[in-house]
Amino acid sequence: MAALAVLGILQCAAGLAAALWFVIRPIQRPATFPPVTILKPLCGDEPLLEEALASCCTQTYPAFQVVFGVQNPADPALAVVERVRKRFPDCDITVVTDRTPHGPNRKIANLINMLPAARHDLLVFSDSDLHVAPNYLERLVVALQQPKMGLVCTLYVGLPGSRSWVERLGATQISHVFLPGALLARAFGRQDCLGNTMLLRRDTLERVGGLRSLVSELADDNVLGQRVRDLGLRVGLADIVTAVTVPEASRASIWQHEIRWARTIRTLAPVAFATSVIQYPIFWAILASVFSLGAPWSLGLLAAAWSMRGLGALSLNHILRPRLSRPAAPMPFWLLPLRDFLSVVEIFASYASNRVVWRGHIVHSGSRMASGSAE
Repeated sequence: MAALAVLGILQCAAGLAAALWFVIRPIQRPATFPPVTILKPLCGDEPLLEEALASCCTQTYPAFQVVFGVQNPADPALAVVERVRKRFPDCDITVVTDRTPHGPNRKIANLINMLPAARHDLLVFSDSDLHVAPNYLERLVVALQQPKMGLVCTLYVGLPGSRSWVERLGATQISHVFLPGALLARAFGRQDCLGNTMLLRRDTLERVGGLRSLVSELADDNVLGQRVRDLGLRVGLADIVTAVTVPEASRASIWQHEIRWARTIRTLAPVAFATSVIQYPIFWAILASVFSLGAPWSLGLLAAAWSMRGLGALSLNHILRPRLSRPAAPMPFWLLPLRDFLSVVEIFASYASNRVVWRGHIVHSGSRMASGSAE
C-alpha cells in the first residue's frame, strides 16, 4: 500500500510534466479557413446550458454554422435555443426536431437526424454541456490540418454547475485526475478519442461507415476513433482545453454518472483501467497508516500524498491557464481524501456489473447496445 501511494505521488508529478509539455508547444495558425458546421445534440435542460450553447455562437472563425437538434418537440432545450438565437441574430443557426429513433444510442440517432442540415464538409460533434473559447474552431482546424490527421478532439476540465461540494467533487475528478491521465496516455502513444468534441471531414465519416454504423455503440466516440485509426489516420488533440458542466448535485447522481464512466472504460481498456488505481495516493497512504497503526513514516507519507494532490491541482490549473476556455474550478483541499476514496471504490464497484444508467435509461451491455437494451 505504501508503494502504491508512492507510485501515485510520482504519477501526479508526471501528469504535471505532461501538462507543461502540452502548453509549451508552439501556436500555429490555420493554413486556410474552410467553413465548419458544429452539431449540438440536445436532450433536456441542464445547468449552464444557455451559457454553453452561447459559447458556440461567439466564435471568431470566419464562416461557421451551428445545428442544434432534439428528438422531442416538447424538449425544454428548445426554449434555451430560442433565447440563444435572440442573443445572436447574426449567427448561422439551424434547429432540427426529428423523432426518428434509428437505434438505441439516442445521441447518435439525434445526430443522424441533424446531419442532413449540415451545409459544410468539416463537422464538429460537440456535446451540449461543452463551454468553449472564441478561438475553439480555429484551434480545431489547425490540428486537423496536420499531416495524416483524421479526427481532432480536445481535453476538458470540469465546471461545477453550482457551488455544491458534490459538483466540485465531480469537477476535480475531470480536471485533476482524468485530464493529466489523458495527457500521460498520449505521452505513451495512445490516441484515445475524447468524445465531447470530435472534428472530422465528412468524407472521413463516410469512409468509417457513417453515423448509422455507431447507433448501437454505447462508447461511440471510442469506436469512431478506432475506425479512423484503422484507416491509417491519426486522432489528435487540439491545443486548447474546453470545459464541461458537472450538473450532478446529489451523491446518488454523481455515483450513477461516474460508475457509468468506470464500467464503460473497464470494458474498453481493461488493463489501463485496472492500473488506474495508482492515481489516488491519498487512499493508499490512509490504508498504509491504518495497517501500520499510525507509524510516523506512514503519517509522513499521508502528508506527502495529500500535499502532492493539493499542490498538483493548483499547479495544473496554473499551467493550463493559457489554454483554458475558462478558469478551472479550484479544488477544496479538505475534499481530496474523499475524492480519492470515492474513485477507488468506483473502480472496484465497476467489476460487479455491466449495468449503467445513460440519460435516464438502464443499459445492460459492454461497449455495444442491443436494440432492446434500454429499460
